[in-house]
Amino acid sequence: MPEPPAPVAYLLDLDGTLYAGGAAVPGAPETLARLRHRGVPFRLVTNTTSRSRAMLVERLRGYGFAVEPEEIFTATLAGAAFAREAGIRTVAPYLPAPALEDLSPLELVGGSSRVGGAPSEGGRPEAVILGDLGETWNYALLQEAFDYVMGGAAIIALSRDRYWQRGGRLALDAGPFVAALEYATGKAATVAGKPSPAFYAAALAGLGVSGPAAAAMVGDDLWSDVEGAQRAGLQGWLVRTGKFREETLRDSGITPDRVLSSVAELPA
Repeated sequence: MPEPPAPVAYLLDLDGTLYAGGAAVPGAPETLARLRHRGVPFRLVTNTTSRSRAMLVERLRGYGFAVEPEEIFTATLAGAAFAREAGIRTVAPYLPAPALEDLSPLELVGGSSRVGGAPSEGGRPEAVILGDLGETWNYALLQEAFDYVMGGAAIIALSRDRYWQRGGRLALDAGPFVAALEYATGKAATVAGKPSPAFYAAALAGLGVSGPAAAAMVGDDLWSDVEGAQRAGLQGWLVRTGKFREETLRDSGITPDRVLSSVAELPA
């Protein structure tokens, strides 16, 4: 199989790729600095919905990365943009409260926009936006989202990721809850984050690349970062950090364009 052409730009995942376990992956801050020094275009992209972009900037800087807000593109920002472009103004968010600021200027109704989880009052949303609520998910929230969708609301999923690495084990991500709501309602979700081709296109916008084939997505998720990127026309590179499991790669049927021990091996 011929070696794919060297990419001229990179999209870099965050959790599990640039940092893991509460610290930067060894060599990752230096890799980012090297890309910047050599003028290689990049964007930091993530399906993380537990923090706003401003909070992600703070976290990355705390780990030793020199980053600016405009260099980060998140699934929450993509979901908000999709809703606005679709003419949706009122949404019920199901993602952690710290990330809600990135849904501005959408009007928030119910979901995690309320404190305490009491039944919502007032207007009904035009869409539900599903992120990763983790252990905050409960029957009442799922039932509320179900009621909204059965009443006509669209489903916007910020991701369909199956799981992520939390501490020493794998933890359920947003995907299983998206699938549950789709199954119960019989309605399909629109995915705003990875692996949506529109997400990759938006992340690449402004980088000055000729098209997706000129870029590589680098991450630890076989489905969102590798297979999704490849289907969108990018190269999909896998790192052996974060939630990477050798047996999962072996059994997945997915062939990354490259497999790196870590992002520190990224050529620039």
